[in-house]
Amino acid sequence: MKKIILSAFMLIGLAFSTQAQDISKNAIGLRLGDSGGFGTEITYQRALGSNNRLELDLGWRNRKDYNNNGYDDNAIKLAALYQWVWNIDGGFNWYAGVGGGLGSYSYDNDNTHYNDTFAFAAGDIGIEYNFDIPLLISLDFRPEFGGNGYYKNNYGSDIALGLKYQF
Repeated sequence: MKKIILSAFMLIGLAFSTQAQDISKNAIGLRLGDSGGFGTEITYQRALGSNNRLELDLGWRNRKDYNNNGYDDNAIKLAALYQWVWNIDGGFNWYAGVGGGLGSYSYDNDNTHYNDTFAFAAGDIGIEYNFDIPLLISLDFRPEFGGNGYYKNNYGSDIALGLKYQF
């Protein structure tokens, strides 16, 4: 009986240790998506445990007359998300997270120049593949709420492809 209990604990420990190997300590790269022009973000991930991590994203844009409304606008935003990661099979993981961020935008319309800052809450759900080389590719959906008038009806979202170097 003692051997069975000891074997069970060893098996559980092995399962947790293999799960921990699926998340790299650090990863940096690009998140490429489109949410009304917020198409590129520099992204950094830092493991906080065996199945959770912090993701920081710095995005920017410069667009000319995007909605045919005469506005030329610029924006920058910083998002921080706490993510939980679960192994699916092999190198595949799925993850979900919550967080928020801050941003600033400006636009010009004829002789009017407007600047404002905004805060938002965000969620995140996605799937990723961890290659044998230090490359991580992901696809995720991120809804964002708030925005102080930046988003239409205080809601924005995007679907993005991420490419990250793991170290």
